[in-house]
This record gives sequence, C-alpha cells and structure tokens, in this order.
Amino acid sequence: MSAAQDVCSFARWTALCNRLNLSEDGGTYNTLIKAHAEPHRAYHTLDHIAACLRHLDDVRDITERPDEIEMALWFHDAVYQPFSASNEEDSAEWAADWLQDCGADKAVFSRIADHILDTKSHKAPNTKDGQFMLDIDLSILGTAAPIYDDFELNIRREYKHVPAFIFRKKRKAILQGFLDRDRLYMTGYFHDTLESNARINLIRTISGLG
Repeated sequence: MSAAQDVCSFARWTALCNRLNLSEDGGTYNTLIKAHAEPHRAYHTLDHIAACLRHLDDVRDITERPDEIEMALWFHDAVYQPFSASNEEDSAEWAADWLQDCGADKAVFSRIADHILDTKSHKAPNTKDGQFMLDIDLSILGTAAPIYDDFELNIRREYKHVPAFIFRKKRKAILQGFLDRDRLYMTGYFHDTLESNARINLIRTISGLG
C-alpha cells in the first residue's frame, strides 16, 4: 500500500461517512480512487488528496466543520480533464447529488459543494472553512523547493499537448496572479507556515519561465 493509499484508506472514508450520518458507500469510494488514478493525471492524483487530508488533520481543531471540508477534499478533483472549463462544477455536482441521495441535509451538501467551487477561482471565500479549504488546496505552493518543482513538472505533464511557448506564457500569468496578491493564504495558520516559502517558489519559477 502506498503512502497516499494509507491516508486515503477505506477506513478513513467510512469513519467520515459515519460522522456525517451517511451510509457507508464502498462503491463511491472505489470510484473516487479510480478517478484519481486516471492515466492523464500527474498532479491531480491520490497523492494530492492525501497531502490535503494531512494538512486538514493539522488544522482540524481550528475549523468549524472539519468533516465537511474533508468530504469536499475527497471530491474537489473527482472530475479532472485538463482542458475542461467545468471540472469544479462537475465535481461539486457529483458530490451534491451523491450526498443528497445519501440523505444529507441541504445545508450540508450545499456547503460542501461551495467548498469545491471555491477551488475554481481561488478567490477569497466568505467563510472561515472555505478559506481553510482553499489554503489547503494551495498548500503545494509553499512546500520545499524539490516538492514544488515536482508539482510544476507534473502540471506540465498534464498539459503535455500544449506547445511549450504557449504553456510558459499561460503558466507565468497564472503564477504571477498568485504572486501579485496581498496574501496567498487567508488563514493565519497557513499564512504563517507557508506564505514566505510560496513567494520564493513563485518568484523562482516565474523567472525560469522567461
């Protein structure tokens, strides 16, 4: 069993479903695991979900509804096609439909869907938990240089069919957009632990893109 599989275990999934008063659904769990193993994925894999769950574990006690954040993390890249403009909407719809079928309250599945949708624009959510969700999703930006560099290589692999000069231009614009923000991380925890390193990574990478 890989480290990611160890974190994203069926036991963890089952415990989460139980805490949210949902019926245990091994079929959906297996479908999510298979989705994150699709051959066109290089970064948006189970490793990413596992990393997000580890970060959530670090801040669980200072969030408001950690189980809803966790369910959103399981689903936030459930649908991922590099050239699709609706990955987040499709992932949120899948999560909301499944949660509704499982009998979750509308307020619960609506908040979970909103967390997923927040990862599309990466703009500041209005809720504290939404801010934690987004900071967790962007935590890769503040990792150590070798891990961050692997992230960039994997993003390039997912867009391998894009000509290099176009990829560099668009990637530079995306990263510069992050760098231009007053704060990359909205919560105090992630700002204090990752902000400085994230800016170093972004400056270095933008410089290398020419």
